[in-house]
Amino acid sequence: MTQRSEVAFPSGGVDCAAYLYRPADAIDDVPCVVMAHGFTATRDDLLPAYAERFVDAGCAVLVFDYRHFGASGGQPRQLLDVGRQHADYHAAIGYARSIDGVDPSRIVLWGSSFSGGHVIAVAADDPRIAAVISQVPFTDGLSTATKIPPVTLLRLAAAGVRDAAGAALGRPPHLLPAVGSPGQLAAMTDPEAAPGFRAIVGAESLWRNEFAARLMLTLATYRPGIRSERLGMPLLVCVADGDRTTPPEPAVRTAQRAPRGELRRYPVGHFGVYVGDTFEQVVADQVDFLGRHVVAQPR
Repeated sequence: MTQRSEVAFPSGGVDCAAYLYRPADAIDDVPCVVMAHGFTATRDDLLPAYAERFVDAGCAVLVFDYRHFGASGGQPRQLLDVGRQHADYHAAIGYARSIDGVDPSRIVLWGSSFSGGHVIAVAADDPRIAAVISQVPFTDGLSTATKIPPVTLLRLAAAGVRDAAGAALGRPPHLLPAVGSPGQLAAMTDPEAAPGFRAIVGAESLWRNEFAARLMLTLATYRPGIRSERLGMPLLVCVADGDRTTPPEPAVRTAQRAPRGELRRYPVGHFGVYVGDTFEQVVADQVDFLGRHVVAQPR
């Protein structure tokens, strides 16, 4: 039986909202999986389905919203700042290590899509992390940028300049859609994106289809995958071979570069890992990884 409670932890002077899941029958200290979602998504967008499986496997799970998103604090809203999101992961890790009943030496990072890159970068700065799971990860902004039409790149950059200039003058963010239809000015416009988001966002979700455009000025330079060579802990990379949102080739190289990297591949698009039979296979592979590296091997 799974126990879930509402908790919060401080990061950057505000509170990050989180769900804490615990195995009801645990006797000894257990590992803890720290999870956050990808590009603009929130803790309620299918992450509980993963958390419940990890609890069944014997782990506690901390699922949180970044600052500026979902149920967490932070102004302005919808500000997607990579450095702040990394800091939120570090704050979540610190909080998880302080929880009674959690083994602080067995903290696992889990990320998907944009946060699939975050967990690699964060673990590279924290060698105490026991293991990392990176699902359909954004690992190379430069590679992703090369797949965007040049005219669209210029329009996104112009929106970013407008937002950054407005921020310097104290104005509210200039917002762009996170997901849109092909031809629309949005971060994700592949035909798989809009129906994919509809599949993961539930009726009670706090997700908003918008983000501060200033991110587009630095996104191409965000290349967390190259840091996987610094990871001393086990790394599982789950790649969707049909992914047109986060290209699979850089993710495969990320797994191959890691000293203890493991690679699993699935014949679906980016959002296929969240639903149906593929979800069942993906989460089974992740539970197996946890069992081999943290549940059955206390450190």
